[in-house]
Amino acid sequence: MFSPYYAAAFKRQGHQVNPENHCALNVALYGAAGKRWTMTERGARHIHRDRSQFNIGPSRLQWRGDHLLIDIDEVAMPLPRRVRGSIRVYPQALCTYNAALDDQGRHRWGPIAPCARIEVTMDQPAASWKGRAYLDSNEGDEPVSGPFKVWDWSRAAMADGSTSVIYDVQLQNGNNILLAERFKPNGEVEAFQPAPRQPLPSTLWQVGRSMRTETSSNEKEALPFENATVKETLEDTPFYARSLVNATLLGERVTAVHETLQPQRLKAWPMGLMLPFRMPRRG
Repeated sequence: MFSPYYAAAFKRQGHQVNPENHCALNVALYGAAGKRWTMTERGARHIHRDRSQFNIGPSRLQWRGDHLLIDIDEVAMPLPRRVRGSIRVYPQALCTYNAALDDQGRHRWGPIAPCARIEVTMDQPAASWKGRAYLDSNEGDEPVSGPFKVWDWSRAAMADGSTSVIYDVQLQNGNNILLAERFKPNGEVEAFQPAPRQPLPSTLWQVGRSMRTETSSNEKEALPFENATVKETLEDTPFYARSLVNATLLGERVTAVHETLQPQRLKAWPMGLMLPFRMPRRG
């Protein structure tokens, strides 16, 4: 999505560019073991896949019957440090939901396992944990900088084991796409009416964020109806922010994983100079 190498190839070749020549495994770690980020792009000669596995250089994703196994062997950037370990994602149910994110249907989103559990065992850095997980897919027939002005996306684990997801997309043509879905552990999907958009504080790079959250102007009404607040900003870049946001969804106080993308900033020439420091390429 953010590859400067793919962007350059697309300018030269258009839709003839081979996507398999621009593959990367993105790993982002936060916490006591230290923050690590990997996104090394690799060319087609380093890629192998079949119906059950996908190899990207020394790392591999493979389906093991009841779970997805991700073997990680990468180097973090911009400070080179090894990131090695394994992740197992166990879906509670596989989902066939799919929705367009633009009014031409050229960009699509589909959760694969919106309700899942995860087991993480990292050797470098040394860390391990278990918990709830979420797995989805985005695909597009053109660069993400084409139709989108800005999008805010969030997901939150609910008390009953379901996962609520909101896509709040503003298009270049002035139209909006708003998706609000609750995915249940048994595979059922239920749309809900999202609350009004609430602005959140901008990041250091002045990426404006917003979150649809339930609020109340009635002073006598007790929690959980209160404004959304940014608990922590995990990634702060000139065009993208990832955050933890305390908010209220469907009457529950939740901590949501929240992302804001401003893809038009990817067109600025400084991005082509900055991105390779976070995303090197191995032919």
